[in-house]
Amino acid sequence: MAEGTRVVAHLRDGTVLKGTTIDFFPNRPTFHLHPVGGGERIEVRCAKMKALFWVKTFDGNRGRRDVRGFLEASPETAHGRKIAVHFRDGELICGHTLSYLPERPGFFIFPADHAGNNLRIYVVTAAANEIKVGPAADTLVQKVLAQEPS
Repeated sequence: MAEGTRVVAHLRDGTVLKGTTIDFFPNRPTFHLHPVGGGERIEVRCAKMKALFWVKTFDGNRGRRDVRGFLEASPETAHGRKIAVHFRDGELICGHTLSYLPERPGFFIFPADHAGNNLRIYVVTAAANEIKVGPAADTLVQKVLAQEPS
């Protein structure tokens, strides 16, 4: 596998690709992923993605339950304003952002759950059902969690 940053690409069709990349830039329509375990590099179209996750490890911790929502996070940190993203597939991601503008094709999030496997996430705006920042992020989280079966 080529040297690069460990990433996991979640595509909108449910496909998950794991590997490394050295050429992802948010303003480019494609990047290349060198798959875990070797093989030919894959060209990934950003428009087909849901999100790109920079990860600590490819294995993660299957026994760990990710914390949903904000961990008593302040409204603004060095990583920016609170943000909650509810994807079209039902997934909810919470964190902080410095770069969210609704008219941009995507933006970065620093996850609220620092103990998780994700270091940062690039979210494709079109893959989201709803995005809220600031105090509205807390409201979105409460709404989504209240709708989930116990």
